Amino acid sequence: MTDNTAEIARQFIEAIPFSGALQMQLEEIGAGVAVISMPWAEALVGDPKTGVIHGGAVSALMDTCGGAAVMCHPQALAGTATLDLRIDYMRAATPGQRITARAECYHVTRSVAFVRAEAWDEDRSLPVAAATGAFTVERLPGSGTA
Repeated sequence: MTDNTAEIARQFIEAIPFSGALQMQLEEIGAGVAVISMPWAEALVGDPKTGVIHGGAVSALMDTCGGAAVMCHPQALAGTATLDLRIDYMRAATPGQRITARAECYHVTRSVAFVRAEAWDEDRSLPVAAATGAFTVERLPGSGTA
C-alpha cells in the first residue's frame, strides 16, 4: 500500500457527512486494517433510561471502518461499497464511553473484499459487537489487476 492509498481512504472517510455527524475519528489505517472511533453523545442514545448508544450508530461505525480497511488493502483498492454486513451485538456499550472499531480486510477477490471487525468501548472487557462483511472492489488505475 502506498501513502497515497492511505490518504485517499482518509479523505473518503472525512468526506462522508454521516461520519462527520457521528464525529468519527480515524485512529489508524494501513495494509488492510483500519481503526476508527466515535465518542458517546447524547444525540446517539437509543434508550434514554439507560443512556446506551443506539445500535445503528455502532453499525455505522463498523460499516465505515470496514470500508476503510478495504480501501487501504495492499492490492491498491480505490473505492468500495457495502454488499453485506452482519453484526452480532454482544452487549450494551457503557454509557458515556467512546466506541472504537477495528476492521481487517482479510481476503480480496477480483470483485469482492471480505472483512472482519469488532467494536469495543473503553471498558475492553468484552466486545460491544462483532461483524463480518463483504464489500465491492474498485481498483486504482494501473494497479495491475482488473
